[in-house]
Amino acid sequence: MPSLILIRGLPGAGKSTLAEILSEQGRWPVYSIDAYFTNPVTGEYKFLFNENHLAYKACEQLTEAAMVNQTEKIFVDNTFTIAWELEPYFKLAAQHNYKLFVVTVENYHGRPNIHCISDDQLQKMAQKYQVKLWS
Repeated sequence: MPSLILIRGLPGAGKSTLAEILSEQGRWPVYSIDAYFTNPVTGEYKFLFNENHLAYKACEQLTEAAMVNQTEKIFVDNTFTIAWELEPYFKLAAQHNYKLFVVTVENYHGRPNIHCISDDQLQKMAQKYQVKLWS
């Protein structure tokens, strides 16, 4: 059965690094909302709040296209701090018969996030972070 692996955590936790490792350096696709805001030529990241909903939709569409193509492993790396952010992927996994995994990454390495998100904002994100440890 093919697998959808959702990698979640606060900014700076190491989600993208882990996704790259697990994807076997690009053998399997990795999708993220950050990719929408990253210039593919320069690698420059520029977040535009008013386009955030478009980034979420683009990530979901890329994931579903990979499922339609029956890609064996698909990785999605986003913060996924709130349950509603995970729901579309749960539905896609069920609809396309993908085994679903949710992996939470914690920042034990102590490095800062690359998006210059303030400690205050990270604290707010952490306070609303929802984790499901059992059914």
